[in-house]
Amino acid sequence: MSDLIDELDARILDLIQADASLSVADLAERVGLSPSPCWRRIKRLEDLGVITKRVTVLDAEKLGLGFEVYVSVKLSLPSRTNLEAFEGRLEHWPEVVSCQTVTGHEDYMLRVMTRDMHAYDDFLRDKLLASDLVSGVESRIIMRSVRQTTAVPISLVVENHTTAPLPKVVGK
Repeated sequence: MSDLIDELDARILDLIQADASLSVADLAERVGLSPSPCWRRIKRLEDLGVITKRVTVLDAEKLGLGFEVYVSVKLSLPSRTNLEAFEGRLEHWPEVVSCQTVTGHEDYMLRVMTRDMHAYDDFLRDKLLASDLVSGVESRIIMRSVRQTTAVPISLVVENHTTAPLPKVVGK
């Protein structure tokens, strides 16, 4: 078990990841606590930075943003100044929904969402390739999303330190 969380914390985190709208009373009931101790655990996890925020997951396709691309980006010169400059530009590009620095030939991996191929082409030409910092781009269009989650696999934290898996918490 992680030094930060115990089995009850893990169960709370699993439930919150599945449905952040659950009330403290509902969470407490599902993990076998009263509301006050459950709230204190949640507050502690927030204070520790384990819980960083709570969000609502939207259906991008229903909103007309179903065109998704993974983009490998190579900078012309990957200096500290250029890395910081490129990362600063990303803040103004709403199409970029995630960005990671990566090892290998490329410097970044972006996940880009747009309305369609034409909107992606506009983004590519007018923003990404218009940057003098970028020397190469490789796009991979997502044909179909097979599995996608925002959940952190809490069970991996627990599995490494206990002999038995956590009991499944059944919803109402």
